[in-house]
Amino acid sequence: MEEKEIGKVSGYFNHIGVAAIKLSGDLKVGDKIHIKGHTTDLKQEIESMQIEKENVKSAKKGDHVGIKVQERVRPNDKVFLIEK
Repeated sequence: MEEKEIGKVSGYFNHIGVAAIKLSGDLKVGDKIHIKGHTTDLKQEIESMQIEKENVKSAKKGDHVGIKVQERVRPNDKVFLIEK
């Protein structure tokens, strides 16, 4: 499976388990992502995504999205799209 870099974590909200991600590529609900950093290595499917607290099904380059994540991520972790 190939991975393509599509963004970077800009923040993490511990109390709600949400990563803020600045996109450099397109992303949609149902996509599988890999968040990788110095101490981060997380693969998961996107179940929901928000822009400005509004639920969205897809987002594009330049968007800033919030995604619920299963474990802690850190600012500057890279976000990859896992391509089937």
